[in-house]
Amino acid sequence: MDLSYSKDDLAFRDEVRAFLSEKLPKEISNAVRSGAELTKAMTEEWHAILNARGWLATIWPKEFGGPGWSPVQKHIFEEECCRAYAPRIVPFGLNMLGPVLQKFGSKAQQDHYLPRILDGTDWWCQGYSEPGAGSDLASLKTRADRDGDHWVINGQKTWTTLGQHADWIFCLCRTDPDAKKQEGISFILVDMATPGVEVRPIRLIEGGHEVNEVFFTDVRVPIGNLVGEENKGWTIAKYLLTHERTGIAGVGFSIQALEEVKALARKTRRGGRPLIEDPLFAARIAQAEIDLEAMKITNLRMLFKAQEQGAPGPETSLLKIKGTVIHQELKDLARRALGPVAAPFPGHVSEGNLMFGPEDTAHNAARYFNNRKTSIFGGSNEIQRNIVTKTMLEL
Repeated sequence: MDLSYSKDDLAFRDEVRAFLSEKLPKEISNAVRSGAELTKAMTEEWHAILNARGWLATIWPKEFGGPGWSPVQKHIFEEECCRAYAPRIVPFGLNMLGPVLQKFGSKAQQDHYLPRILDGTDWWCQGYSEPGAGSDLASLKTRADRDGDHWVINGQKTWTTLGQHADWIFCLCRTDPDAKKQEGISFILVDMATPGVEVRPIRLIEGGHEVNEVFFTDVRVPIGNLVGEENKGWTIAKYLLTHERTGIAGVGFSIQALEEVKALARKTRRGGRPLIEDPLFAARIAQAEIDLEAMKITNLRMLFKAQEQGAPGPETSLLKIKGTVIHQELKDLARRALGPVAAPFPGHVSEGNLMFGPEDTAHNAARYFNNRKTSIFGGSNEIQRNIVTKTMLEL
């Protein structure tokens, strides 16, 4: 028995496990386990299953359609989904835009967009980063100029994850070019089908198409698509990023990765004995596990604080830093445990290897390199350390 959970928490965990066992399609969990790229249809299917149960918008308040869970229940749900190899829900609508609309959006915007996020009508993507405006996001140059009842948007966004599937994009645009960098930015919703919006793929090192460039050429957007006040978008941007960084920490995914590393280390033999008995390798696993346990406690503390305050605080930068470092360390350990088998990219894993199965060779070179991005996106870890220094330590 896990003594850190109450009887009610343990009963909830059993309920989640039963739900996942019954409702999570094997095709989808097998794809996640093997490291395969999920199709849009798979993602939408799991989205619909969770929504039907009322377990989709786990961080939303109950009045907006959330399940009304405690922080511990949220933690348990994430952990059990990861253990069952359920896919990560696309966060842009649910975990980023949803909380923004609930805090800053008009009643009309809430009534229109929130139900469409829940039922899967709208797939959202994020229009933040630009060439020359990544970690220094306030340097963005995409313009939105007022023309009667419309904004006219011109500019470019980059690293737009899953933008090729999106129906809508929430964008940071400069609406006052004469104001200070952070003071002339607005948060605007754009229909991707609007004339002048162009999506171009960015091919990753393994050939995958996960991110994109998005170009705006005289894109006309109704004035009513502005969220919050004009030129006050930087406040919204920061609020959204606290939710994004909490998700990037991925405590549940690191718990899953730790179990996988241990399993690999038991299978792999070096010098005639299991790799997990090698003192140096075992020490790295132990250190990662210690760090992960500390992060789990920190994550729970922040969830409780967010519940009291209504939003995560700047401490999410700590979670983002530590979460990505731990996950990258675990992926590196898995790659080292696999040895030469980790070298091929998907579809090129050598046949006839009886020691490792598809769930093991998911830790291949392509997945390892793809995971390097986590310490960069959502605000690079270097920038996060600056945030911690300024906002938490007041230096």
